[in-house]
Amino acid sequence: MTAVVARPARPATRAPGTLRLGLVRGGLELKQFSREKEGVVFTLAFPVVLLAIFGTVFNRDIAPGVSFTQYFVAGMIAAGLVGACFQNLAIQIPAERDNGALKRLSGTPMPPAAYFIGKVLMVGAISTVSTILMLGIGMAFFGVSLPATPGRWGMFALIWILGVTACTLLGIAFSSVPRTGRSAPAVVSPIAILLNFISGVFFVFTQLPTWMQQIASVFPLKWMCQGMRYVFLPNGFAGVEPAGSWELGRIVLVLAAWAVAGLVLCRLTFRWQKST
Repeated sequence: MTAVVARPARPATRAPGTLRLGLVRGGLELKQFSREKEGVVFTLAFPVVLLAIFGTVFNRDIAPGVSFTQYFVAGMIAAGLVGACFQNLAIQIPAERDNGALKRLSGTPMPPAAYFIGKVLMVGAISTVSTILMLGIGMAFFGVSLPATPGRWGMFALIWILGVTACTLLGIAFSSVPRTGRSAPAVVSPIAILLNFISGVFFVFTQLPTWMQQIASVFPLKWMCQGMRYVFLPNGFAGVEPAGSWELGRIVLVLAAWAVAGLVLCRLTFRWQKST
């Protein structure tokens, strides 16, 4: 009688975790972004072109020891975060919703959180490259000075993180506003451009009309610009700010509040499929 030898049971295959799937998704998002030449040029090259134009044309001091380029770089770093996070996602996600990519993803075993982790990794990488480009070109060609103290670098990191977080969440939330992917650029881009003009990116903020300053103060870009001015401009420039000080505590609170509001709006408004 032949003995039957039982084979050992194979261990069950463990499904990848949400974080691992999110990391893979982030790599895919970056690869897809790099293939969209128009998006890469607009997100990364356009701010650099603006720096080159404004830095060349307005080659003067706006205050003792403060060049316009030094002021402009502070604002353009903040504006670059808005472009890379809010504008990019608010345009990209409606297109994915339109072509059915989101619907297909929602029908797979991939946790929804992995999709958003991928988006966060993508905009975080783009924002990092954009910031490095602005600082590198500003230093190399326009005499921009970097912060000289650890405290200013720490505030730079805090404002950068809060700005990226708030703009990313708001971009995801706002992605439900455009009715179609084709209309998204026409809906989103004018808003971003308008905020740049009224938030102290292209002009000294206090030279704008008071009513324009008050409107800008509702939105996070104004506070991101003000925080970056603290980082890159001398202490004496605080007297030029509307409150006569940098208002660092208020900057952090406003940006944190916008991040929380963006998270709430994401949960309330995000849609995986087109509305009928």
